[in-house]
Amino acid sequence: MSSNRDELSSGVSQYDVVISGASAAGLSLALALAEAGGGDLRVALLDRVWPPPSIAGDVRAYAFSAASRHMLAALGCWQTIAPHAQPVRRIDITDSRLDDGVRPVVLTYDNVIDGGEPATLIVPGSVIVSALAGRLAERTSVDRFMPASIASFGGEHAGLALTLADGRALQTRLLVSAEGRQSPLRDEAGIKIITWPYDQIGIVTWVAHERPHEETAVQHFLPAGPFAILPLTGNRSCITWSERSDEARRILALDDAPFLAEVEKRFGGRLGAIELAGARQSWPLSMHLARSYVAHRFALIGDAAHGVHPIAGQGLNLALRDAAALAEVVIDAARLGLDIGNAEILTRYERWRRFDSAVSTAAFDGLNRLFSYDDAVLRAVRDAGLGIVDRLPVIKQMFVTEAAGLSGDLPRLLRGDAI
Repeated sequence: MSSNRDELSSGVSQYDVVISGASAAGLSLALALAEAGGGDLRVALLDRVWPPPSIAGDVRAYAFSAASRHMLAALGCWQTIAPHAQPVRRIDITDSRLDDGVRPVVLTYDNVIDGGEPATLIVPGSVIVSALAGRLAERTSVDRFMPASIASFGGEHAGLALTLADGRALQTRLLVSAEGRQSPLRDEAGIKIITWPYDQIGIVTWVAHERPHEETAVQHFLPAGPFAILPLTGNRSCITWSERSDEARRILALDDAPFLAEVEKRFGGRLGAIELAGARQSWPLSMHLARSYVAHRFALIGDAAHGVHPIAGQGLNLALRDAAALAEVVIDAARLGLDIGNAEILTRYERWRRFDSAVSTAAFDGLNRLFSYDDAVLRAVRDAGLGIVDRLPVIKQMFVTEAAGLSGDLPRLLRGDAI
């Protein structure tokens, strides 16, 4: 559906911002612009698929940072999400081989910040997207074109002319891609990416367990990749599992009973008997980083700009930070009467976000490589290092602050403030 607020005599609909991709990043950017713009900014949101797969049948769950929670509270979404969000108040880390009989904890820490607020909460991805979409549906200042896609775009100094696949024409001062890792608009804008694949496949499913998880997340570092147990509401957990590609394909082809046996082999017995409580999802793992986040009247956010290993569960938080930063830059420029698609304005966004994203991408890549080497000497060194960290509360608190998303130059939304 769509509704056009301003239309030229030629039938071209005019907008200030057009966002391609109704991902969590795209939805949150549209909502932030609608909330802060007071209806003065003309915004359009497009997606080629609606409702998106992330609403129907997605079993992924995310380590949602305190900063991201502050943002969605400021946007009026958190009250819808809160009943489905499981606080994580402790994190246990192990480092062992697959066939080891026990998985001793080598590092544990309280995952709370000042005032007892949890640094992270585990939230099903479908809940986040549904809440953002529901809140955005209440905003008449955002036109939605769904399903729709941009066939081509281009233009001169004053704006971009967009042609949709169905022939409709739009004009905008700023075009934003929130299309995900395989962004076609990024390619059309001529933005190259730095990328390399991991010989790993990510596997996600839910399990129900006999004993309560006690608000504890567990990260088992195994030679093939990390195996995370993320607590959900009730006696359930989301398994986020990185496995070598050949072995992952073998495991995914199994029926439920032998598949569950593979999960149990890695899970450990701390939560008693387990059973499958959700579908399986999988995808090949890779890393990428856009060489530039902006082009002529064009910006990237979320997975269109960067893709990280799921070892720390920070992909969604990085995407929301992009959306918050770009919204703040655009709103500040609009209030000063500046051209929101001007190169100087977009460069401010790129400088704010690209270095931070590059550091995070490199850090998560390094962690995956460090813990994927099956070498007895290296494991001993790793475990000794983790044991030292376990006895240093100051270092552990630094980890918690990073996980909470409260370090660095924060956009106002991530502090819980309106733009």
